[in-house]
Amino acid sequence: MKELKQRRYRLRIIVPAFPAFNIYSNIANKTTALGPVSVASVADEIPGWDVEVIDENNLRLYGPEDPEKGANHEFLQKIRPADIIGFYGGLTSTIPRLYELAKFYKKQGVMTIAGGQHFVGNNIEEALSSGIDVVVRGESELTIKELLPALVRQEPLELIKGVAYQDSDKIIKTKERELIEDFESLPNPNFSLVRYAKIKMYPVSRIRGCGMDCEFCTVKGKPRYASPEKFLEIIENIVETKDARHFFIVDDLFGQQRDETIRFCKMLADYQQRINRRLDFTVQIRLDKAKDKELLSEMRKAGINMVAIGFESPIEEELDAMKKYIKPQDMIELSRVYRRFGFLVHGMFIFGYPYKDKDIATLTIKERVKRFRTFIKKAKIDTIQVLLPVPLPGTELRDRLEKEGRVYSIEDIGWQYYDGNFPLFEPDKLLTAQELQSSICKIMGKFYKLRYMFMLGYHIFSFPALLFFLYNIKKGWRIWYRSWRNALIRFGGWTVLKGWTKAFKASNFSDRLQEAQKHHSCH
Repeated sequence: MKELKQRRYRLRIIVPAFPAFNIYSNIANKTTALGPVSVASVADEIPGWDVEVIDENNLRLYGPEDPEKGANHEFLQKIRPADIIGFYGGLTSTIPRLYELAKFYKKQGVMTIAGGQHFVGNNIEEALSSGIDVVVRGESELTIKELLPALVRQEPLELIKGVAYQDSDKIIKTKERELIEDFESLPNPNFSLVRYAKIKMYPVSRIRGCGMDCEFCTVKGKPRYASPEKFLEIIENIVETKDARHFFIVDDLFGQQRDETIRFCKMLADYQQRINRRLDFTVQIRLDKAKDKELLSEMRKAGINMVAIGFESPIEEELDAMKKYIKPQDMIELSRVYRRFGFLVHGMFIFGYPYKDKDIATLTIKERVKRFRTFIKKAKIDTIQVLLPVPLPGTELRDRLEKEGRVYSIEDIGWQYYDGNFPLFEPDKLLTAQELQSSICKIMGKFYKLRYMFMLGYHIFSFPALLFFLYNIKKGWRIWYRSWRNALIRFGGWTVLKGWTKAFKASNFSDRLQEAQKHHSCH
């Protein structure tokens, strides 16, 4: 009887809101981040703890929304007081909002912790001086099981691996925790812990780490894998508990473990046949996997319909700077292979990537834009995303640009602008930051247009004629659907660009940029 009266504790993990409307806002409103859900699922199994996830970018079901931005945390604390707040610090542009919320909860007397490889883990001192009590370094699933009980018991933290905290005026970093190898022992992600969200696309993962060595990325190290059986179990659980149909496999490079990936695809195809239901998957994959015809065939049978490919740039010098050793013409040919296999191809690009030597630039901004447009057209890419280079903390790119004295100071251009939509450093010769900013709008503005609204009507009326012409319902449907779907998305992309342009003008970023350039020239 005494055990029943013991106090229960609550952990609330928060995914901070984007600072403003951007090109990610639409998809963020339909999905959530996998990391916070995975950590919450582990914490939920700790005796005496209740756990919830609040994703401020997805508050669609009766959410306690703040009219300005994100969630109303004063209301949340009133109806369900949290004892410890965890923050997802993996998206650099959300860090100012994270610090704002951390300071709010500190005033409420609530303990705060934060983790996230892309930012917090590389900016420990800043985080600890901005309302965070404990920073979790590296993967959090095993650390959280030890950290939560220690915090509520007010026990010393020096024996807990993988944390950093401030003791008087000194920052203490405990011994690093080993990377997780045994994924079978981790609980399946429990998306029921995400409150107020309406999730349409579920993020899932089998592989951590990446064998590539891209200069602009923090994800490094030898890949580690869960078994295909475990991965299928995760997907089955989400289908059965959430009636899910759409999934995004967030692994940096799908197919890194080729034979096991093919085995997984076959298992996934068998599962869908068994339940008589077709699922839809999007994956991130290397371009050169197009050479593996067996892999592509099994992927299609498994319901993988869209591939997101990091083309990065059609300019050879930029590819060399990124450590991507492939020729633009080869990229076009490989992209067409994916298309022939029936995949929808989403192309991800970085415009204006800085050369190793700032002074070797020979292409004008006009020529660069032309090369991007020509490449996208020749490669027959279905949808595109063009961003500017982001010198993220902890990357080789940031280290290089800082040594060259090219990165604008955080005081002038804050972390909230680190989402790929804004120029963050002095560009190469023949380019200006303002031109970079306008160029990504020109490239995507040429691709996403209002006229595709009218194309939707055309495709609807052309459907019967196309089937009659081809005398093949299956083939006709595939050709028609691709054209109709792309017209729909390109019209939708036009509305997103229009919203982003409006948000950009309201942000007064142009004034900030001019001020940053003045300070930079003075130095």
